[in-house]
This record gives sequence, structure tokens and C-alpha cells, in this order.
Amino acid sequence: MAATPASGRLSAHEIHDEPFYRPVGDEIDIFAAAYASRLPVMLKGPTGCGKTRFVEHMAWRLKRPLITVAAHEDLTAADLAGRFLLAPEGTVWHDGPLTMAVREGAICYLDEIVEARQDTTVVIHPLTDARRALPLEKKGELVQAHPDFQLTISYNPGYQSAVKDLKESTKQRFVAIEFDYPEAGIEAEIVAREAGVSVDLAGTLVDVGLRSRNLRGHGLAEGASTRMLIHAAVLARGGASLEAAVRSAILLPITDERDVRDALGAAIAAGLPAAARPR
Repeated sequence: MAATPASGRLSAHEIHDEPFYRPVGDEIDIFAAAYASRLPVMLKGPTGCGKTRFVEHMAWRLKRPLITVAAHEDLTAADLAGRFLLAPEGTVWHDGPLTMAVREGAICYLDEIVEARQDTTVVIHPLTDARRALPLEKKGELVQAHPDFQLTISYNPGYQSAVKDLKESTKQRFVAIEFDYPEAGIEAEIVAREAGVSVDLAGTLVDVGLRSRNLRGHGLAEGASTRMLIHAAVLARGGASLEAAVRSAILLPITDERDVRDALGAAIAAGLPAAARPR
């Protein structure tokens, strides 16, 4: 199914330059096949492992505008679908980001959907089956999805709980692609490329990440993400010492518990040059 050119309203959401993404498996083929049949896609994986970058890359590859919504606990159905607002000419309907994508054929990416209220996620159900429609109850309109519309969501299974998890009735509507941090050589390649540093420095930081991830379940909910390693590399490239870069980009953001931080600092220190060990 060939995609049609984007409308003027979506021009701000077009991606003209290729976002760098290093594939680690068959995720590009799976997403492309899902898009060809307009199947909704769910990306599962830890924070900062490349889910959002992957969606940006696929939107560029498929030549479709991308509308991204960062889900949060106050996100309402009206935030997604739209609402009536007062204007000089009277009360006017304004499409929300989901409705705009549905009407005009964009990829709509709901990032960390599990953070939204469960009653909000129900609004996407009619878009994820044969109906491919979005009911706007306040407006009394049923919007049939544009042929190029596709829905993608992401969430972090590591934060699942009885309170924060997707309902099975939602999960089973999606094709799922699982993400994780890449193996060390690939992750070092990514960090070096994104931060503009040497592969040696990137490799040192990847070892820091691996050591922190070994503490998952022992005081840390998650270890250092690839994003955090890139931040540390950027600080080091900008002139910060490796010790300071690791402390500011990894140790301090990852936990507020001093005992856990001390244990993580000790684990990291074993993999750093002596002059760069965190104190």
C-alpha cells in the first residue's frame, strides 16, 4: 500500500534528514511489514534503549510524518482526541494530535503509554482493529482513519505493576517488537557515533553501563541506559573529566539512595582508569 504525500497541516511533522539508527535484529523488517498492512505496533523495552529513535528512523524511511505524544498520568482522552475551545468567532473544535494523525495519515507515536490513565488508552481501541476509526463523542463524529495512518505505542515492562500496566485487551491488539540494550560492541559503536567520541572512550562507558545493569534488582530499578552513556560521552568530549562525566550523567541521576550510589560507584570504579574513578 503506497503512502500519499503529507498534507500541509503535517508539514511540521515531516522528517527530512535520516535519524541515525543502528539495527540489532529484524526490527526494521517487522515494522515495515506491519506498516504495509497498517497493523498497530507496540515497542517494549527499557528506558533509553532507542525506541523513540527507531520510530523516528522508520517514519523517515517510510516517508510519513510522525506525531509524537509523551504520555503522562494527567493525559486525558481529550488531550489525544481534541476539544472545543473559545475563539473570537465562538466555540471552535480543535483536533488533538491523535485525531490529526488519523485524519491526515501520519504515524502517531504514543510514548510510554503505560504512564497514561487506563481510561484514556481505551480511546485507541477502535483504531487498532478492523474498524480503524476514532469516535469523537463530544463532537458527534466518527473519524475514519486515513489509509496511511498507523498507531505505534511504547512502554517499559520493567515498570509494570498492578497499578501501571497495559490491559491485556490493549496489548493483544498490537504487533510487538522487543528492545533491549545492544550487545557491548554495537552499543559502543552507537555511543561513539552519537557523542562524537572515540570507540575506546565509548567502550569504557559501555562497561560502566554493563556494571550498573548488573545491579538491577539490587537497589536499582534499572541500570544506566544507552542515552545516559551518550550524555556522559558528550560531557567528556566537552572537556569534563571522565570521573565528572560519569558522576553527573550516570551516578547522580540514576538513584537518590546514597548506599546504592556508593555500591554502584564501587562497581563502576573497577572498570575505569585509576585517574578517572568516581569518588
